[in-house]
This record gives sequence, structure tokens and C-alpha cells, in this order.
Amino acid sequence: MGGGSASMETGTINLAGVAVDLTDQIHQLPSCIKYDGPAPVSSYFKPKSTGIEVDGLNVKEACFRGRKLQGTTFPLPDGYSGFVIGKMKASGKRKTSSNGDAEMTTSWQMNAKFENITLWNHDNRPSKEDAFLRAFHWLDVAKALHKPVTSEDMELKSNLGATVTD
Repeated sequence: MGGGSASMETGTINLAGVAVDLTDQIHQLPSCIKYDGPAPVSSYFKPKSTGIEVDGLNVKEACFRGRKLQGTTFPLPDGYSGFVIGKMKASGKRKTSSNGDAEMTTSWQMNAKFENITLWNHDNRPSKEDAFLRAFHWLDVAKALHKPVTSEDMELKSNLGATVTD
């Protein structure tokens, strides 16, 4: 083993306090923009309802950089919320742990929250078969997989496997 010390990074996220509510303002666009900064998006990006419904989803329409988009707004699953977080000022303090390893601590804070997302497609209407929407089904699978098994569950399962004989 080498004699150098390992570096580990830990962090905290502070979700307390008042944050801007961005519900109905979060959009997932099928594009890549190589810019990170303020832009007057609401002056140019103006979604409107089409009156069309697909798979129980209300379809919206908008244009972005000259391309027509079709999208839908859907709520985050029950029990989930979305957050926009950013590094806190004076974050990134370095300290040495008890075993001599260097440890970097970063603190994050909640800047905004949201309860729904608008998903946009270029060439087709949104549907429940979109990969982005289907990804949320995994939350139900994860919940079922991690649900504790009780003795009543085990007894019920063993009784279902038993056969009745006369």
C-alpha cells in the first residue's frame, strides 16, 4: 500500500428556509445549449395549450430556436419534491479526519423548489411511453423492493402456497 493520504469529500444540503417556488416553470428540453448564465427565456419561449389529450396527458406546443416542440406537464410522484440547489458561500472547507486523511466538506442550500416538470419532444407528441416519464415508474419499484417484510406478509405468503386436502 502507498504511504499517501486519501482524499474524501463529504457534504451537507440545507433544505430549510424560504425558497422560490418554480412549479409550472421547470422544462426538460431535447437540446444542448453551451451557455450557463441568465437569459430572457420567458420573452421568447411561450408554451400554449393545444387542446389535444394523449394518454391522459394534455399536450402543449412551443417553439425553441425555430423548432416546434410538443410537451406535457406532469406532477412529481406523491412523496417527492424537486429542488434547485447551489453551493453556500464559504463552502469547501478542508479538514483532516481522525485517521489523517484529508476531508473536503461542501455545503449546499436550497435555492428553489418545484412540484412538476414539463417534458418536451421534437418530432412526436408526448406519451406515457416516453423514456423520461417511464423512469418515474422505477420509484414505485424501488419502494416495493425496499419495503420491510413483516411476519404477517410471510404468513400470508405461506398460506397462499398451502393446498387444501380432505
